[in-house]
Amino acid sequence: MAVAINITPCPLMTPSVAPARCEHAQSMANDTELKPYISPWLSAIVYRFGKSIFLPYYFKSVTVQGQENMPTEGAVILAPMHRSRWDAFMVPNVGGRFAIGREVNFMVTTDEMKGIQGWVIRRMGGFPVNTKKPSRNSLRCAVNLLKSGNVMAVFPEGNIFKDGTVHRLKAGLSRMAMQAAGNDLNIKVVPIGLYYDQPDVPLGTNAIIRVGKPLDTDSYKDLPGREGAKALNKDLTAVLEQFQTDFNVAAGVEAAGESA
Repeated sequence: MAVAINITPCPLMTPSVAPARCEHAQSMANDTELKPYISPWLSAIVYRFGKSIFLPYYFKSVTVQGQENMPTEGAVILAPMHRSRWDAFMVPNVGGRFAIGREVNFMVTTDEMKGIQGWVIRRMGGFPVNTKKPSRNSLRCAVNLLKSGNVMAVFPEGNIFKDGTVHRLKAGLSRMAMQAAGNDLNIKVVPIGLYYDQPDVPLGTNAIIRVGKPLDTDSYKDLPGREGAKALNKDLTAVLEQFQTDFNVAAGVEAAGESA
């Protein structure tokens, strides 16, 4: 998601949908009340600096494919691959304020919510989730954000993987999407492929951000019970796997599991 990033930036603007505040007591020893929100000034500074200065300096190229597939309104879940900590800068380049005029809320692992990094993440719309055992409070927070019509990013693989394969997607994203959608809300789940030609992403790396066509929760509502969520997860997996295959083929990398 030439040294210029290949997106026509939107002018600095107030997002059309104000980020909802999800209030709940954390299931931690300190029982601190969590109120994720987005600081307009901090978001503007971080993303403008990243897009205009830092990313063009650090990366040899950042190519965006499929920007026209990104929804500009309504509840949206961005579902990117997770290949590097740089992903958190790449995703807003296609789904954030300087791409579509909207802010992005991030569901972040609890380990990343500590110290100065945690202070920044909390003011950039991030809120914690234990990927091994998600709490009801974290999931409720995510559902409320979606019901309020916000954009939320969730890395469905859960962790960073650099082996050129898509790992099994966590079931939480699809279940959360179907729960938030209910009977009267259509949530668009956007697959996003991320590729770095050098897995450790050193200075001078080439990057690709590919935006796929959204998967609408309306397409799965007629399936019984959890079958809708399972079908959504299966379709999302298929799209991300195709992205990964395309990246591997373009890079001349043999697909995992194939013999030499």
